[in-house]
Amino acid sequence: MPEAYEKAGVSVEAGYEVVRRIQQHVAATARPGAGGIGGFGGLFDLTALKVQEPVLVSGTDGVGTKLLIAHMMGKHDTIGIDCVAMCVNDILAQGAEPLYFLDYIACGRNNPELLEQVVKGVANGCVQAGAALVGGETAEMPDMYAEEEYDLAGFTTGVVEKSQIIDGSTIQEGDVLIGLPSSGVHSNGFSLVRKALFKDGGLSVDSQLDQLDGRRLGDVLLTPTRIYAQALKPLFGKGLLQGIAHITGGAFLEKVPRIIPQGLAASFSIDSWPVPPIFQVIEDYGQVDHLEMYNIFNMGIGMVLMVRPADVAQVESILDAHHEKHYTVGSIIRQKGDRVELH
Repeated sequence: MPEAYEKAGVSVEAGYEVVRRIQQHVAATARPGAGGIGGFGGLFDLTALKVQEPVLVSGTDGVGTKLLIAHMMGKHDTIGIDCVAMCVNDILAQGAEPLYFLDYIACGRNNPELLEQVVKGVANGCVQAGAALVGGETAEMPDMYAEEEYDLAGFTTGVVEKSQIIDGSTIQEGDVLIGLPSSGVHSNGFSLVRKALFKDGGLSVDSQLDQLDGRRLGDVLLTPTRIYAQALKPLFGKGLLQGIAHITGGAFLEKVPRIIPQGLAASFSIDSWPVPPIFQVIEDYGQVDHLEMYNIFNMGIGMVLMVRPADVAQVESILDAHHEKHYTVGSIIRQKGDRVELH
């Protein structure tokens, strides 16, 4: 054992134990083309795929201050799902099939039991996404973080046929907006969530509100971010989707205009889908303007699909066949003012 490093606050043996603990979780994410963990780099063999003109699509993200809710609850086995979701959903929005994922955990003290729970969640998310967990890094940094603190980030790569990239360039006036429901707050806006509910509202993670059917507030907030891989994969490669917007930070007002051609706007009917009650709780306790909520949170819609009117029935049929809820939430119009209209 390197005693000098131990005296500096870094446990090499604990790091080895983390690796031993996570191996079973990593093994559950195996998929064709993926190499195992343990090398200096994660390997993926693209020749295992039937892709003629492969374009790689990559994404990286973290889970922000939702981590603080996990600490308050002492529950760390789902936060890894959030990390995978935030990365994978971004590349799905360009029509890419997720291939592999890597995580990065920085902590004040290497707690093998806790970190196993974090990686267990990452592996769970990878299974949902169909991505292999091919590597990662755990950095013990005692002077950067308090002993009980950690941060989590991830990176993913997917592949799409060059001819099937979904970039929004073909969106046109009259296209229909189809929304896929979120599972809740997902993983953005938690600085406002914590201020509204805990600082201003005087609530705690153990608060039980009638609006939330008596569930503990912390359990509702920790609901993992949805991963949309299984919902979207049956639609890829069919030419049915003209654009996809992943609704995260900046929500409708920032994310949707990213993919709409100049001169067009997205018109949303905000009464066309059910809004989970947690958002009304945040709005009330934080005294947030109702329309501003749509510039911060997903408000119950995690993905927006842009579809030709003639293709709507086929898209809905495919979604129904895979038991995926969906709502017609608006349309693409000629821009007269803002790039996004909420009414």
